[in-house]
Amino acid sequence: MEQFENIRRDHRDEEMSIRALAVKHKVHRRTVRQALADATPPARKAPDRVAPVLGPHVATVRGWLVADKQAPRKQRHTARRVFQRLVEEEGVEVAESSVRAMVGELRREIFDQSVQVKVPQTHAPGQEAEVDFGEFNAMIGGVVVRLWMFILRLSHSSKAVHIAYANQAQESFLDGHVQAFERLGGVPTGMIRYDNLTPAVTRVLLGRERAENPRFIALRSHYGYDSFFCIPGIEGAHEKGGVEGEVGRFRRRHLVPVPDFATLAELNAFMAAADAADDGRRITGRTETVGAAAAREAPELRALPVEGPFDPAQTLSCRVDARSRICVRQSYYSVPARYAGRRVQVRLGASTVTAVADGAVVAVHTRSLHKLTEDLVLDHYLEVLCRKPGALAGATALAAARKSGVFTKAHQRYWDAARTQLGDGPGTRALIGVLLLHRTLPAADIAVGMAAAIEMSRFDADLVAVEARRVRQAATAAAVPTVMVPAHAAAATAGFHRPVPVLAAYDELASAGVRA
Repeated sequence: MEQFENIRRDHRDEEMSIRALAVKHKVHRRTVRQALADATPPARKAPDRVAPVLGPHVATVRGWLVADKQAPRKQRHTARRVFQRLVEEEGVEVAESSVRAMVGELRREIFDQSVQVKVPQTHAPGQEAEVDFGEFNAMIGGVVVRLWMFILRLSHSSKAVHIAYANQAQESFLDGHVQAFERLGGVPTGMIRYDNLTPAVTRVLLGRERAENPRFIALRSHYGYDSFFCIPGIEGAHEKGGVEGEVGRFRRRHLVPVPDFATLAELNAFMAAADAADDGRRITGRTETVGAAAAREAPELRALPVEGPFDPAQTLSCRVDARSRICVRQSYYSVPARYAGRRVQVRLGASTVTAVADGAVVAVHTRSLHKLTEDLVLDHYLEVLCRKPGALAGATALAAARKSGVFTKAHQRYWDAARTQLGDGPGTRALIGVLLLHRTLPAADIAVGMAAAIEMSRFDADLVAVEARRVRQAATAAAVPTVMVPAHAAAATAGFHRPVPVLAAYDELASAGVRA
């Protein structure tokens, strides 16, 4: 550029000829003519270089890449594998970078690598939403577990609801919808976009047709919206690109570092708070926050059904084994021992397992995050332990009760004192009798009753019950408010004295009965 400027200056100021300019600036006369014609130098032409080493092998590599069209996607040639085969099979001595450049050019010729153009879309308020699952890790109870995040995102405002589940099963999928609609306060009036999740789609048919799961159809009918299923695979990801990007955004923004909570419920409370905090987020190119857009969109949503939320629980039939347990999704949960050997109905929810027998709920457990675990309740085994008191000390249910705080130090003191005075068997039965009281009396009152029994050295469940009820009655009496008598009523009854009752007539009746 500077050379062209100097040539043009000499020609303008010194009126030098083309030959003189070429001699002075040591360039060809053609270059001088180009400088005088245009102040901008022409673009350099890329030379057509010959590949003396790789040239004879281009046809071979092209054949390998063409054959890859029929090979599985994960077993096709990479540039490194092409380099390795050229060295091992053809004896070529060449740099790997040169092979990479050649493979890149051949792939552009052989495979269609054109960019698929996406048409920008505008979504009306309250009409559409998108749903997806995203995977992440979290520390729950001191153990790192893999969890799945259900996301429902409104397409207009970008308001999203995130809920963590231990799996992607149908009950989690349906429960996510129920909770999301409750939080948003309504349902999109148009359609919700999905990929081909198993909880919703049992089989992909031709085109957009799908064989849908009956439970998903029931959910959709209950809330009155339509569904739209994207093209399978990566080709259809752009059809619900908003929620696809939301998975990564929320994971990077709120789940780094790895969250650490005692229970899954605490993690979900944290994620709900994060959703509320995201209402203040402003998306690039928009003039209002996500929360403001969601508030404007909320009136356009369809109202929730008057009959209440959809029941996402799945109904199963399980047989109670000899240990008074039911096996649900490879995890074990206890039920009262009287149902051992029978079949009970189990309602499997996203976070709870409920056992029902004879039309009544007999056990409710928090759903386990791990397989092959046991969730045993000590109360379910008390009737058996009355007959087998020696089994209590090593019972798994007792260890679980100690860990959860149900079996306290007060119980242990009562048990130790009872065994010291009565012996192991009778002392343990005395404790079991106290544990049975928890079905009808508050734990705090029973603790007071146990302390009184220890003080009196009388280890009887009836005595503990009497002391516990005494505490409850005293608390109830103290809580009864004092009734103030109005002044006019007190004045009206000031001179009235009620006579003391006389029981002489009853004495005469009693004497007559004795004489008869």
